[in-house]
Amino acid sequence: MDLRFLERLYRASGPVASVYLDTTRAGADPAQRIERRWRALRGGLAEQGADPDTLRALDAAAGGLPGVPGPQGEALFAAGGRLVAAFTLSRPPERDRAAWLPVADPVELVCDLDDGVPYVVVAADGEGADVYAYPAHGGLAGEERRPGGARGRPGEAAAGGRRHRVRDRAEQVWSASAGEVVRDVEAAVRRVRAAAVFVGGDERTLGLLRARLSTATEAPVIEVGGRGEGNAVARLRAGVEEGLRQTAVALRSGVLAEFVQDLGRAGRAVQGFADTTRALRSGRVSRLLLAPGGAAEPELWASRTDPLEVAERRGRLTDPAEAFSAPAGALLLRAAQATSAAFTRLPDPGEAVDGVGAFLRFAAAR
Repeated sequence: MDLRFLERLYRASGPVASVYLDTTRAGADPAQRIERRWRALRGGLAEQGADPDTLRALDAAAGGLPGVPGPQGEALFAAGGRLVAAFTLSRPPERDRAAWLPVADPVELVCDLDDGVPYVVVAADGEGADVYAYPAHGGLAGEERRPGGARGRPGEAAAGGRRHRVRDRAEQVWSASAGEVVRDVEAAVRRVRAAAVFVGGDERTLGLLRARLSTATEAPVIEVGGRGEGNAVARLRAGVEEGLRQTAVALRSGVLAEFVQDLGRAGRAVQGFADTTRALRSGRVSRLLLAPGGAAEPELWASRTDPLEVAERRGRLTDPAEAFSAPAGALLLRAAQATSAAFTRLPDPGEAVDGVGAFLRFAAAR
């Protein structure tokens, strides 16, 4: 995945609050449960030294998206008394956590995004259709919250997409309108370069769209659960999420196979903290591979002014006196983003030494 969207996070003058919160709305009084969890994280941030203005900015953003069924989470970033970015996660974080660090810590966010691909959803019934277009990741939300910032979902406004609605009750008119829906789908696929089109609806409506969609777009058309009786949005979302997971797994498997091959070729790939940080410092990394470390994640040293300056030991930096330490993943992503490197999540830390590796742009000079 492309890491350029992280630029705004790393431009924020530190320290930065990074918040990961489970915002699943299920069971009794979900809003109160989410509020209690946020209050616990807020107290921890205050103890770490977060200023009151930044905490108030987070107060206004925390809470997730009401009305969206199923598991979800959110990632919030704030500094200097303002909200830098807010994202909806496709699944809850492994644990609620909040950190007050010299730089943002977007590792869990990026790993969630790496399961995403650009796609289009068509939710149709006898009265019309909604067409949602979603890029692989949504744009950053500055002072305003964008639903589906990390990954848009059926039932939310599309981040980077356009909503289209046809409302014609007569079946013969709806049949003619299907051509308009298909043209809108074609435009949506081109707009986000969609890897798949997910279609949900009752069988009669799908029959009007099926043949037209399959010939109108090069992106594969995948039928999933959808409209009808019961929680149709939940069924549609579940089908789309499963399709996205399968697509992401297939794409990631190809990258990992190439990584294993390139490790055996001099100057093509490296693994482990020592070699990866060395490659980042020289600007040679084309793609960073990283397994999230969770609570056991080690820390590295970095420069406050040069994001490429990252090392296992403070003394390896050009100016050790102004160095700071932070979780390894946050600093590796900061360096990778600064050189426009791509990112792929390692599904298991055992895939590479120290759970980290990189493809190289060119071999080091001898």
